[in-house]
Amino acid sequence: MSFILRKILAAVLFTLIMCPSIRAGGLWLYENGTPDLGTAGAGRAAAAKDASTAGGNPAGMTRLKGSQLTAGAQALFPQIKFDVDDSSFGGGNGGNAGYFTPAASFFYVHSLTSDFKLGVAVGSYFGLGLDYDDDWAGRYYFQEGKFLTFGVNPVAAYRINKYLSVGGGFSVVVSNYEAKTALRNLEPGSSDGRLKFDDYDVGYGGNAGLMIEPKEGTRFGITYRSKVDLEYEDKPDLNGVGPLLQAALNFTGLAGSKVTLDMEIPQAVMTSAYHEFTDKLAIMGNVGWQNWSSFGNIDVSIDSDTSTSTTQDLGYDDTWHFAFGIQYRIAEPWLLSTGFAYDTSPADSGKKRTPALPLDRQIRVGAGVQYELNQDVTLGAAYEYLDLGDGNINLTGGNLRGDLKGDYKENQIHFIGLNVVWNF
Repeated sequence: MSFILRKILAAVLFTLIMCPSIRAGGLWLYENGTPDLGTAGAGRAAAAKDASTAGGNPAGMTRLKGSQLTAGAQALFPQIKFDVDDSSFGGGNGGNAGYFTPAASFFYVHSLTSDFKLGVAVGSYFGLGLDYDDDWAGRYYFQEGKFLTFGVNPVAAYRINKYLSVGGGFSVVVSNYEAKTALRNLEPGSSDGRLKFDDYDVGYGGNAGLMIEPKEGTRFGITYRSKVDLEYEDKPDLNGVGPLLQAALNFTGLAGSKVTLDMEIPQAVMTSAYHEFTDKLAIMGNVGWQNWSSFGNIDVSIDSDTSTSTTQDLGYDDTWHFAFGIQYRIAEPWLLSTGFAYDTSPADSGKKRTPALPLDRQIRVGAGVQYELNQDVTLGAAYEYLDLGDGNINLTGGNLRGDLKGDYKENQIHFIGLNVVWNF
């Protein structure tokens, strides 16, 4: 009996720790409805053309004339469909696990002097959600969840000389983590039980940046964003649990116990370049790094009569980001943008992926337009296509969760954004 109980304990632990941070393909959001949605984020740390640089690279705020506000709104249309090759307990492919998500962002830069600026960035750069069908083949690994974040990032910037500016600030991140999964009851022919974990937390971090302008129309930027530690605590809600499984959970002390998950939003570094060939044509690009190997170490604690804690190493690798973009002014009020970006995958095999976190490589293609309504107001619109990769999964879960093998026949997100830039 002790062997069975240990298997149940391991399965419940594994179910909980593999559900955090839900987003098909990746959690880091470059998209926030700002004008650089049209370049797929290329040049983010160096372009510094509007107030969104308060979040992209605060040092770039010194380039803005006077005070400025940038606001963005975007709609996300995910298509996340898993194709099951093999599963132990049957069930469907899960339907479209993605769902329509609206988002918005706000950036403001206040000019104290021509060299000293204050700013604030409000919005989210991390998280999303998935919702599979209740009876899908991977329901014992993951069924439904969301990881929502909302951050406020006050910043300041100072121009040291005509070639160099510095900036930085701190961030407050409010987050909600919710995960639901099915539990396989031990009685033959019985329906599934359900487990739900839900909690909120507030984390703190910071960002800093440099802007180098060797000559007019050419600039380089580098920005660093620190990790943000988050901790979620909840007594998981168990519903529909059969008598055998309930007795086992009671015996081990898991039933009614508080579970704590410690995780982090990973730290990141981005370098960007921007160069104007003519007064109409400019190119820009990024090289970035994100610390996903640290993110992959998740601490799990169960506070029961015999407290249990463990660190689950998901075996992730750090990721690299590359982007290239072009902007062309076809006429005085019109500016066209396009761009391409590629992010490597932190998980290099299907044994490191779960349907809760099917991280894979990412390819972005964007296009956008901006129209100068007058000397103070610019309106913009942009579209981006994000290909999240195949995300192949090859999991062996024993008698309680079974095997799950397959990949994502559709794994993409369409972004449509609108923005306004207002100079004061």
